[in-house]
Amino acid sequence: MKRRNLLKAGGVGALALGASASAKAADDKVFNWKLVMSWPKKFPGLASSMDWFVDEIKKISNGRLNITLYGAGELVPAFEVFNAVSDGTAEMGHGTPYYWKGKITEAEVFTSVPFGMEAQEFNSWFIEGDGQKLLTEVYKPFGVKPFLGGNTLTQMGGWFNKEINSIEDLKGLKIRMPGIAGEVYKMSGASPVSIPGAEIFTSMQSGVLDATDWVGPWNDLAFGLQKAAKYYYNGWQEPSAFMEILVNEKVYETLPSDLKDLLDIMTFALNQRVMSEFKRNNAISLKTLIDKYKVQIRSFPKEVILSFKANTEKYLDEFANKSELAKRIIDSYRTYLAEQIEASKNRMQIEQYRLLP
Repeated sequence: MKRRNLLKAGGVGALALGASASAKAADDKVFNWKLVMSWPKKFPGLASSMDWFVDEIKKISNGRLNITLYGAGELVPAFEVFNAVSDGTAEMGHGTPYYWKGKITEAEVFTSVPFGMEAQEFNSWFIEGDGQKLLTEVYKPFGVKPFLGGNTLTQMGGWFNKEINSIEDLKGLKIRMPGIAGEVYKMSGASPVSIPGAEIFTSMQSGVLDATDWVGPWNDLAFGLQKAAKYYYNGWQEPSAFMEILVNEKVYETLPSDLKDLLDIMTFALNQRVMSEFKRNNAISLKTLIDKYKVQIRSFPKEVILSFKANTEKYLDEFANKSELAKRIIDSYRTYLAEQIEASKNRMQIEQYRLLP
């Protein structure tokens, strides 16, 4: 039974019944796997649903698939999760594609594109469009299979120790900004760096960084970033941010079909659960930052946003020229995005109606 049929049959509850029944007739072999993450255990949003994820898999599989979680640095460093899954150090991983851009050129587009798809649009491209098929092709040479693993929704623009009033204010700015947005900042004269989340707070306090992106209000409040910077900017760089579950392809193929189906549907469920967590907790945390900590919310000037947009399109054009696969990824992404933007014109009118008193 495949994912779409399982969803029509009632989601995870239906899967539990189906998997339980099929387990009786399936191979009784027990699989004990390790799952390494790019973030600390139980970290809000990024890892807070992972205990639920592995517990449900164990329960629904009747104890045939047991997964042990390892936070960043416990078994491998945060940015080595992909390598660990690829070489078999761990059977599974949880991270985000732009963390592996140094190893895999085409990966970073899948985390997020500035001014690109928001979370539900990305989900649609990944599931109904070419997204998952293309990412599977990207990872195939490394023996890794990608699945949905969550989405942070729209991210904030970051924390700054000075106001950005013009493009000139970006010159020499030391900013923690991974992914395509980091390249856009570089094109704008800034000096982006990529460091693990655990080092952000001390780097801001010590002056190693002038500004930093992290995730959004929920995660930023958990890190206490309001104590390290004066200004909090609205986002442009990550309309959504895709997280992925990675599975070593060789060990995946050793699973009986019912456990493969279980992984498929549980990653789908994890994705929705994580988005729901972010939707609620970002709203609560933003109110806390503003009301309790008197955080000042800023928006980038129009000239800066227009420059970011132009540099984003230039970067994507250059990215598409890196390989035949890169071109297919960018073409597919842009085509799907254009369709969604056209469809969103009516949706945006509804958003305006919601603001009425």
